[in-house]
Amino acid sequence: MMALEWDDVNLQGGRLCVQRSEWKGHVTAPKGGRLRHVPMTSRLQGALQQYRHLRGVRVLCEHDGRPLTQKVVQTLMRRTAKRAKVDHDGVHVLRHTFCSHLAMHGAATRAIQELAGHQDITTTQRYMHLSPAAKDAAIRLLDSPGVALVRGEGVEAAGTEPRTPRKIGGRNGGGGGSRTRVREYAVAGVYMRSRS
Repeated sequence: MMALEWDDVNLQGGRLCVQRSEWKGHVTAPKGGRLRHVPMTSRLQGALQQYRHLRGVRVLCEHDGRPLTQKVVQTLMRRTAKRAKVDHDGVHVLRHTFCSHLAMHGAATRAIQELAGHQDITTTQRYMHLSPAAKDAAIRLLDSPGVALVRGEGVEAAGTEPRTPRKIGGRNGGGGGSRTRVREYAVAGVYMRSRS
């Protein structure tokens, strides 16, 4: 955030390029060691368009264009936290809040990992307990067209009579060498079979 430069901001495309980080006056590679492109929310895009200045190359800078120091950023965060009546945990809380809100709104784990720049998926998985929508979305997948319930020897699809399952890719249907793939899911003792 402190090292973000206007050249990293694509207002027309709605993207930020995260390619550097600053800590205690030292500019280094971002967390994870590699640059990444992050889409902006329309609210952030509008705020940056309105805020656009020519004081310096940095997006966040002093009135005279000098880069913000760590102390100034910490002071601003402390004041903002006090106004919002929340505990102040430092600047890093912004990363945690970003990931937490994505998880609470049902974002996929892999998307959160890429947006946050986590190298290891286990870092991202710390936020997934906040995603009640993830379980609901997983169950809704079973309501998708083409998903058939298999109980014993019969296959049932909503609104149809049970039928006998066919072997895939063998003599008993499936096109002999067909590339039909079958995915099986075990959910609460009911086997699901979906062809794609």
